[in-house]
Amino acid sequence: MSKQAVVDFSQAPLHTNQRTLRDLPDRVVEGDPQHVTNMQFESPDGQLIAGTWTSTPGKWHAFIERDEFCTILSGHVQLISEKGDVQDFKTGDAFLIPNGFRGYWHVIETTTKHFVIRLLSETDTNN
Repeated sequence: MSKQAVVDFSQAPLHTNQRTLRDLPDRVVEGDPQHVTNMQFESPDGQLIAGTWTSTPGKWHAFIERDEFCTILSGHVQLISEKGDVQDFKTGDAFLIPNGFRGYWHVIETTTKHFVIRLLSETDTNN
């Protein structure tokens, strides 16, 4: 059994990904959100990832086939179910998006969060 070091999010990330969500035009509903993801952890099988993510304002279809725990470090987001239920999250809030959630991410003001995602299939690894 190999020993793993505790993951310290204040240390340099394993790698950083940057993208405009316009690169996935079927997902964007509003705006031109820009994402930066600092990946801090990836399990050997690639099914568990963790890091810090920042997005500029915009709205898009939420990614599915994953469980995601988030803590908002700064900013304001809404999660909107496909039925239209709106939940607001701001600095200091924590929440879990379970597999099966269908709806939208709506970033109201530039937001940074820590996240832990358990992927349930081969899907895009960014929100």
